[in-house]
Amino acid sequence: MSPRQQNQDTHSNKEKAVSFLQLVSSGKVREAFRSYIGPGFCHHNPFFPGDSDSLMIAMEENALKNPDKTLEVKRAIEEEDRVVIHSHIKQNPEDLGMSVVHIFRFQGNQIVEVWDVAQPIPHNSPNENGAF
Repeated sequence: MSPRQQNQDTHSNKEKAVSFLQLVSSGKVREAFRSYIGPGFCHHNPFFPGDSDSLMIAMEENALKNPDKTLEVKRAIEEEDRVVIHSHIKQNPEDLGMSVVHIFRFQGNQIVEVWDVAQPIPHNSPNENGAF
């Protein structure tokens, strides 16, 4: 069994989705795609064409532009073939960041579809509960 197959078989889909996001945010975009993205992958980010290569290239460009990006997972939920990750993403240490929700659909052991919704964290929010 190859390391990739072993990784796919021994981790939950929730662990795979978190690992995918952590790799991407640390600049290891191609490794993330090689390890976790399945054939026929599509995404629903309205700013890029819906194919795998377009998203991968956009993520690589973002990683080059923001080498100090951080991702902090706040919650992760797995239900059937879906995983939802709510995280705090900062492009750099001074950035207040964004609250981001990624929804992953798995087929077998691989990610085949992704939706993402992001909300910038405002400087002066009237909400005493905060974004997280």
